[in-house]
Amino acid sequence: MHRLSALTDLLQHLLKWLLLAFVVAVLAGTASAGFLFALEWATATRLAHAWLIWLLPVAGFAVSWLYLRYGSSVEGGANLLIDEIHDPKKIIPLRMAPLVLGATVISHLFGASVGREGTAVQMGGALADQLTRMFRLSNEDRRIILMAGISAGFASVFGTPLAGAIFGLEVLAIGRLRYEAMLPCLAAAVIADQVGLLWGVQHTHYAVPLIPALSAWTLSAMVVAGVLFGVTGKVFAQATHGLSALMKRKIAYAPLRPLAGGLAVALAVWLLGTDKYIGLGIPTIVDALKEPLPAWDFLGKMAFTIVSLGTSFKGGEVTPLFFIGATLGNALGPLLHQPFALLAAIGFVAVFAGAANTPIASTLMAMELFGAEIGVYAAIACVVAYLFSGHAGIYRAQRGGHAKRSAHQDLEP
Repeated sequence: MHRLSALTDLLQHLLKWLLLAFVVAVLAGTASAGFLFALEWATATRLAHAWLIWLLPVAGFAVSWLYLRYGSSVEGGANLLIDEIHDPKKIIPLRMAPLVLGATVISHLFGASVGREGTAVQMGGALADQLTRMFRLSNEDRRIILMAGISAGFASVFGTPLAGAIFGLEVLAIGRLRYEAMLPCLAAAVIADQVGLLWGVQHTHYAVPLIPALSAWTLSAMVVAGVLFGVTGKVFAQATHGLSALMKRKIAYAPLRPLAGGLAVALAVWLLGTDKYIGLGIPTIVDALKEPLPAWDFLGKMAFTIVSLGTSFKGGEVTPLFFIGATLGNALGPLLHQPFALLAAIGFVAVFAGAANTPIASTLMAMELFGAEIGVYAAIACVVAYLFSGHAGIYRAQRGGHAKRSAHQDLEP
C-alpha cells in the first residue's frame, strides 16, 4: 500500500511539472521566436541604413528614461530573477517582458554591442512567474518555475535545449546544482526549443571542419587556452561592472549614462570605419570558424560591449562573449599549433563558461552546436576557464555554493 501511494505521488509530481513546464515553454518559446524575428529586422535595417548609429545616444536616453519612469521594479533584469529564486519576495512584474524586448531591439537597431540571452531569460522568467499567482504555487514551487523559465528562454533563443536546461540549474550558485528542478528545466528547455522551431525560427549553423584526434599536445593546448579564456571572461565581467559603477558615481541621472555611452560607440564606429564590433556580430563568429581573422578582433568586441553594457544598454552578454571567445580562439590557433576553427569553437563556449561560471552548460552547448566529437576538448577548456575566472561573474546575483578549489582560495586578492 505504501509503495502504491509513493508511486501515485511520483506520478502526480511528474504530471504536475510536465504540464507547468509545457505552459512555460509555450510562453517562452513564442516570446523568443517573436524576439528573434524582431532582431533580424533590426539588424537588417541597421545594416541598410548606416546613419542610424548616430541616433544611438538618443535611443539610449529614451530607453533609460522609460525604465526610470515605468520599469524601476524590473531594472535588475536577470539578476532580479536570480535573487527571487534565492529569496522569494514578490511576483516579477509582467512588464519586464515587453520592456526588455523593446529595449533590446532598439539597442540592436541603432548599433549597441549587446547580446540577446539576457532578454530571452528575462522574458522566460517573467512569463513563468505569472503562473505563480494563477496556480497559487508555494515559494519552493515558484523557485522551480522561475528556473524553468530561465532554461526555456535560454534554450529557445540559442537552439540548445540541453545547455538551456543545465544553465537554469547552474547559473544560480557557483559549484551547486538544484537537482529537484531538473525535470521542469529539461522539459521546459526541450519544448521551448521545439516551439521556436514550429514558429519558423532558424538558428545559425556552426561547423568545425576538422576535430583532431586526442593527443598529449592537443589536451595540453586546451588547458593553456582554457586559462586564457578564463582570464578573458574575468576581465570582461570586472570591466563591465567597474564601468557601470563608475557611470553611476559620475552621472546621477540615469538616462544620461547610455547617452554618453551611445555617443562613444557611434564615434568609435566612425573613427574605425567599421561596424564589425556592434550588434550581435554573428557573421564574424561564423568567419572565425572558416578563416584566420585579425588578432585584435576580440579586443575590439570587448571594448564595444563593455562600453555598451557598462552604460546601461539592454540586451545580454552571452553572444558578445561568443564573439570574443571565437575570435580569441581563432588568433590562438596558430600559436598553439591547433586548427584555428577548433580553438574558435572552444573559445566560443569557454569564455562564456568563465564569465558566467557555467562550465557544464557551456560544454553541452559546444556539443549541441559543433557535434559530440568536440566534447572532451570543450569540457577541459570550459572547466579550466571556470577555475581561472575567479568569482566575479557577469551575474552579480549569482551566489557562492562551493569554492572552486578545495583550499577555499581563488584568484581574487
